[in-house]
Amino acid sequence: MKLLLKKNVANLGIIGDVVEVKPGYARNYLLPQALALMPTKGNLKRVEADKQRYLEQLAKEKAALKEKAKLVDGKEITIAARANEEGHLYGSIGPAQITAALAEGGMFVEPSNIILDNAIRQLDKYDVRVVFDADITAAISVWVVPLREGGEATQEAQAAPESAQQ
Repeated sequence: MKLLLKKNVANLGIIGDVVEVKPGYARNYLLPQALALMPTKGNLKRVEADKQRYLEQLAKEKAALKEKAKLVDGKEITIAARANEEGHLYGSIGPAQITAALAEGGMFVEPSNIILDNAIRQLDKYDVRVVFDADITAAISVWVVPLREGGEATQEAQAAPESAQQ
């Protein structure tokens, strides 16, 4: 059964596509959820106008993501964490902690945008990718420094990121 998509449907198509689906999928899901219409001339014109609005909105969102990527790209953040003498952390640092550290600096990113190969489990400097869209990425440096008993990073650890910037 051929249908015209009114909205984007994952693994099927985007607004304005004419797709071939099984009758049960059309009858039980796409048509009742108002995700698709029968492909008549009137419906084609109406959905084409919706598609233009969708593409304009998508272009605005991509421009905003590019601006956000420029703001974040190349930044260095410092995260203080408890560690033993060998530099192994008691726990790990993941996307949520990196996102919180970026937010403290006024850069708001979703944890799902932070790409880590593995959780950070040692004191060191890490290069982390931030992916906003398939073709919009940024790179940040994350310094993981030891936390003193008073709850502050050690003076040597705070000096490390500053000396790296020079």
